[in-house]
Amino acid sequence: MYVVLVYDVSVERVAKVLQVGRKYLTWVQNSVLEGELTPAQFARLKAELKKVAEASDAIRFYVLPSKNSFRVEVLGTSKSEPSQII
Repeated sequence: MYVVLVYDVSVERVAKVLQVGRKYLTWVQNSVLEGELTPAQFARLKAELKKVAEASDAIRFYVLPSKNSFRVEVLGTSKSEPSQII
């Protein structure tokens, strides 16, 4: 499955959420990560994020069957792209 993670969390937890997210996904833009995950990896990611997030935080997951099932158009410069990683 292809997962896009988008988060809006308190400033005190931004670094923690990013750190957890980068263990599983590629950071592509401020507060946005994406990548291929197995169901088990997705479950672990959610469990780890629950430990660092608070009720006032917002973390969204867009789950798609595969990267081929959607198209991304970018205006400007991307921080990184999953295809840039060797």
